[in-house]
Amino acid sequence: MEKKHSIWGKWLYWFVFAVAVIAVYKTLDNFNDIANWLKGIFDVVMPFIIGIFIAYLFYIPCKKIENLYKKVKLKPIKNKARPLSIMTVYLIALIVLVLAITYIVPTLTASIKDLANNLTQYYNNTIQNFKDIPEDSILKKIDIEEIANNLSNINLADYINIETITEYAKGAMGFASSIFDFFVALIVSIYILLERSNILQFIKKLAGAIFKEKTYQSIGKYFNNTNTIFFKFLSSQILDAMLVGVLASIAMMALGVKYAILLGFLIGISNLIPYFGAIVGVAIAIIITIFTGGISKAIWLAVIIIVLQQIDANIINPKIVGNSLKISPLLVIFAVTIGGAYFGILGMFLSVPIFTVLKILIEDYIDYKNNVKEKYI
Repeated sequence: MEKKHSIWGKWLYWFVFAVAVIAVYKTLDNFNDIANWLKGIFDVVMPFIIGIFIAYLFYIPCKKIENLYKKVKLKPIKNKARPLSIMTVYLIALIVLVLAITYIVPTLTASIKDLANNLTQYYNNTIQNFKDIPEDSILKKIDIEEIANNLSNINLADYINIETITEYAKGAMGFASSIFDFFVALIVSIYILLERSNILQFIKKLAGAIFKEKTYQSIGKYFNNTNTIFFKFLSSQILDAMLVGVLASIAMMALGVKYAILLGFLIGISNLIPYFGAIVGVAIAIIITIFTGGISKAIWLAVIIIVLQQIDANIINPKIVGNSLKISPLLVIFAVTIGGAYFGILGMFLSVPIFTVLKILIEDYIDYKNNVKEKYI
């Protein structure tokens, strides 16, 4: 009987294995169809994902303002502390958005248009300035003449103009092009914030029903750690980027750099991406300043921004971020590279906290295995 049972077990094993092989083959064979199907689902749920992200960013401000409303002695305010806190946070966000659209966006748009319209002229002036450098200058040894001749064959108007910049901007901001999706995401975020206690309670009950007590406790611990890491990273990086952008714009305006607000905004946005972002942002700012203000101004710009970034890296950023991300620079560079290669700009931004969580999981697993081994020694 046992032999018969063993034979049936082997046949079942090989049958399941064959089905798995066929399933994998069919999946790979129809990969494009499956990818398109998944993309369709992703497009449908994207407003909900954005809504969850907005709610996640606004959770802490809403919670703190809700606690303030609960301390008010008036019962109507006290009883409606949560909806009032959500209304207050979204009203503040709306005011900030309106101020940005009123004062910052027009300035940035005008700077981009002016830069695009005059870029050919800036380019020609820069090439002429290089040609006018004295023969005994160190720059002449780099054979600027040959570089200038090669660059002069490029017609920048074919590559950089208002139409192409507009198309690039539309492509980069395609996820926000649908007003309907935006309002759906906004409504979803409000409902998540209103019902967050019930949602968390349901998740806890579900996890408690599925997993054992020890596993449930571990999931709760890692969930809290992950939440803390992500929120501190996101909020601190955004705040740090705003500070760096504002300080860079002020420094460049004092230096007389053209398009100071646009370049400061670019440096601030690029600063969201650890290590690589700051380098790319400063490099673009220096190149544009070479075209619009000359080499000497570009050198001064480089010195000032490098000093500012050192202050940010050693004083401002550690004060804002604290010790939330105990991760080596090498791992940060690796994380940003992998995230950017597979998931683009968003991957570069989110890769650091994700790798931080993975690092914690791996370290805890190593400690657990070492403790198990010590028990048997």
